[in-house]
Parts: sequence; structure tokens; C-alpha cells
Amino acid sequence: MGVTENYQRIAAQVAARAQECGREADAVRLIAVSKTVEAPVVELAVQGGANDFGENRPECLVEKAQAYPDSTWHFIGNVQSRRVKDIVAHASLIHSLYQERHARKINDEAAKIGKVQDVLIEVNVSGEESKGGCTLDQAQELAQLCLELPNVRLRGLMTMAPRADEQAERLTFSGLAELHGKLKAAMEPADAAVFDELSMGMSEDWPVAVEYGATMVRIGRAIFSDSF
Repeated sequence: MGVTENYQRIAAQVAARAQECGREADAVRLIAVSKTVEAPVVELAVQGGANDFGENRPECLVEKAQAYPDSTWHFIGNVQSRRVKDIVAHASLIHSLYQERHARKINDEAAKIGKVQDVLIEVNVSGEESKGGCTLDQAQELAQLCLELPNVRLRGLMTMAPRADEQAERLTFSGLAELHGKLKAAMEPADAAVFDELSMGMSEDWPVAVEYGATMVRIGRAIFSDSF
């Protein structure tokens, strides 16, 4: 299968899985992670119906967002202070915020262009040293800061689970969902109303993530690789 067919197949599987879990078919947004392909390949996914794309390098985000301005672009990589300006200019949603200094920088850059930047807090639920993200306790502090910044809008949380370990996946995704509920319950109604996103699940583990309430799954290899 090609990219177009892969995207359509995965999209159908995501919708079916949501329904299996007692959710609406459109409850989970499929983000096509295009970080491994050149800009022209994005067009093949667009032809299959893709609208949301994820990039982890600022320069690639800029290039592809400019090439496909009608698509929605997500930044899912490590946030670097020197590239925040480019990220804010082109990302609809930043999934990977976990440092206070970056929250303040995002707020400042968004203010300069008259934008309120949507963000997710990345939480290292599993505690793996190889993964980025803040701790569960730090997430509460960072959430409070985001709610105080006028040009940042906190939309939810993101995490990555350990690979090839279903029990660890379940603990990670359930832990993020539990934290999300705890934070939401403590918010003012207006803030809680938009705190509605859980970005979790990738090519190997997205079906488990959907079971635990993922509203966005980030899938790259299953869409863009022939070998998956």
C-alpha cells in the first residue's frame, strides 16, 4: 500500500477502535507524523484525507507548514528557546511543553504576533530517563503557570509510553488520564472547558491509548513506511 491508502486504512481503524471503546467514531484525531518524509510526500496523505500533521524539528515544521498552509500543523518535538519564534509562528498546537522557561517564551512570542498559542504539557508518566517531559507533580505547577499566561491556552496533556510492554503502556496512559481529570477538576470552568485533549498513542500502541481516552494519536511509520 502507498501513503494515501495507509492513511485511509489507519483512519478507519482509529474510528472503529473508538467505537469499540464506546466512543464516537470521530472522537480521536489522527495526526500523521510526517517527520521522516520530504514535503512532497505530505501531499499523498492529504489526498487520503489527512488534515493534521506532526513535526519534531522546527525547520521542517516551517518548510512543510508553508508548503501546505491549509493543513493543521502540530509541533511534537523538543522545544528549544532559540526556535520558539518559528514554532509559534507555524504550529497550531505544541504537544511538548514541559519547562516553565519555555512556557514564558512561548507566551512572549505569541504576544508579538497577536496569537494565543495552544499547548499541551508533556508528562513523563513512566519515569523513563530516555523520555522528555515533566513529572506528575511538576505538571501541576506548570499547568498553573500556563493558566496565568495571557497568550498561552492550556489544552491538555501528552505522554509517550514504554515500547513493547502492554502493561507499562496501560499504566502510562491510565496515569495520564487520571492526572488530566485531577487537573481539570481543580480549574475554573472556563479553563476546564478547553482542557480537553489527551495526546497519547503512536504506531505501536495507539489502540491501547484510545481505550484510555486519547483524543489524539500520533502515527508516523504506519502511514509513511512500507515496512511497518
